[in-house]
Amino acid sequence: MAHPAQLGFQDAASPLMEELLHFHDHALMVVFLISTMVLYIIVAMVATKLTDKLILDSQEIETIWTILPAIILILIALPSLRILYLMDEINDPHLTIKALGHQWYWSYEYADYEDLGFDAYMIPTQDLSPGQFRLLEADHRMVVPVESPIRMLVSAEDVLHSWAVPALGMKIDAVPGRLNQTTFITDHPGIFYGQCSEICGANHSFMPIVVEAVPLMHFENWTSLMMEDA
Repeated sequence: MAHPAQLGFQDAASPLMEELLHFHDHALMVVFLISTMVLYIIVAMVATKLTDKLILDSQEIETIWTILPAIILILIALPSLRILYLMDEINDPHLTIKALGHQWYWSYEYADYEDLGFDAYMIPTQDLSPGQFRLLEADHRMVVPVESPIRMLVSAEDVLHSWAVPALGMKIDAVPGRLNQTTFITDHPGIFYGQCSEICGANHSFMPIVVEAVPLMHFENWTSLMMEDA
């Protein structure tokens, strides 16, 4: 959960988000080193009064500043490609959930269960209980088992939406007439908040996403209760 004045990312709640955080730190360090070197060169060029004809024309320097950026780009691209392939990898999911975006709420269908689905609307501010978060709480949470591969199928019924949960490293567009697919694993129990990340109309800010990760036994009890109520 993000907090006021937070400068970094939320704590990772999935292996994929941990990989993204490591890549962010790796790329940021490369950018920091390049910026420091460029700043040093600028200051040195402005401050020094010495000149040398070899600085004005040097094949060796031109070769270095052509090859060095290529090496730096490779050092950034290889980890990035690895994470891209990890994000597309879907092996034997334990559960499939379909999220359907509407103006302005989400519908969830658990494909592995018969008649298990519900709509998730934002809880109005005046109805919030103590400790609940304004604009982030939904009347129904998407409950998933911990440490289980979950396949998400995301689409929309009317306009473009985007199903995004930062702590899980999830952000996937919901496009009418198209079914997008992704996967995630929660590595510890908890409640993870997200919001629609695609401007979808007047109430775009009022369709939150709440994912609750629970142990498998609690998840089975929850599915039994939901199917009994249905």
